[in-house]
Amino acid sequence: MAGNSDPLTPRAKLAVTAGKAVAAASRAAGRGSGSVIGGRVALRLDPDLLAKLAQHLDVVLVSATNGKTTTTRLIAEALRAAGEVVSNALGANMPAGITSALAGGTEAKFAVIEVDEKYLAGVARDTEPKCIALLNLSRDQLDRAAETRMLAENWREGLAGSKAVIVANCDDPLVVWAASSSPNVIWVAAGQMWKDDAWSCPSCGGVMQRPGEDWFCGDCGFRRPAPSWVLNGEHVLDPHGSAWPIHLQLPGRANKANAASSAAVAAVFGVPPQVALERMYQVQAVAGRYDVVQFHNRDLRLLLAKNPAGWLETFSLIDGPPAPVVLSVNARGADGTDTSWLWDVDYTRLTGHPIFVIGDRKLDLAVRLEVADQHFQVCDNLDQAVEMCPPGRIEVIANYTAFQDLRRRVGN
Repeated sequence: MAGNSDPLTPRAKLAVTAGKAVAAASRAAGRGSGSVIGGRVALRLDPDLLAKLAQHLDVVLVSATNGKTTTTRLIAEALRAAGEVVSNALGANMPAGITSALAGGTEAKFAVIEVDEKYLAGVARDTEPKCIALLNLSRDQLDRAAETRMLAENWREGLAGSKAVIVANCDDPLVVWAASSSPNVIWVAAGQMWKDDAWSCPSCGGVMQRPGEDWFCGDCGFRRPAPSWVLNGEHVLDPHGSAWPIHLQLPGRANKANAASSAAVAAVFGVPPQVALERMYQVQAVAGRYDVVQFHNRDLRLLLAKNPAGWLETFSLIDGPPAPVVLSVNARGADGTDTSWLWDVDYTRLTGHPIFVIGDRKLDLAVRLEVADQHFQVCDNLDQAVEMCPPGRIEVIANYTAFQDLRRRVGN
């Protein structure tokens, strides 16, 4: 674990050097951060490199459909109270990107790593984490990731018998099913606004009963476990019943839930809730999410929403009507090319907002908004949309590649 100052073999050192060189060349060519291509080259030279880079670190893995980038950042901030942290802060969350991140952390004590849901079991096998945070599972990129029940089964099989402490959201039945194969689970009542992927029992297929915040299967007895950490309004309750205030610069209930899970993870490493939560206040934005930027003399708040659950949470935190809203949707490889998920989003929550639609799939979104009886205008680009927006801060909501397009356009 931590303390070995030079754990790498000559082959591993060569792979790290080559990966960094390729990444630097990619950046110089204006092709992004280079972390993914650099990691791919490094792993080609040493397929065991990820395991070698992780062997001197206390590793935390964070996986979920929504919130993993933000939660990774919050945990990293909390753990810096106890030592140096290396993290894939920009969200390159598959093995190549993770390898690149760890290659820069030779002096670190902790690694806080966001992991794509499909790759969690493999990355856990390579990195032997001390803790794994499981936040939620919902439909996302159906053409790539398949359905949520299959992902939960993959997690369950991959984490069976894991030595890691699993910090898991007890309000998501799919997460509970996945985590229940592990011998050491800390349950967090973090909430679940989106429930449409968890009405059938993942254990037996029966119909889930959901009285209030509780849930259970009447057929097989699978039910919500008792939490030891609880998100309670503006506070998180620890296992001793003490209430700790959550003060964040990040907006919305979902980020309070992320903070509650992060506090539970920090406690595994001996960082007290008060210290952890105070450090989380320093986080103002995460890879551009929640940033307020100036564009054409207007204030724009940039919000990322990639799937129905994410859009539902985002609608709950935007300014109320008549605040103007710009929606941008693409369907490129990183987004998933299937846009049928647009029909699962309740766009009636935008009633009263002036809506402006842009992005590669603006016409798909326009049809969905028309069926939802919303008033909107289709625009050619962000410049035109902002020009047409009435006064007030503009809420800009975009899925993954559309969000990156917007950040480049506004110079963020």
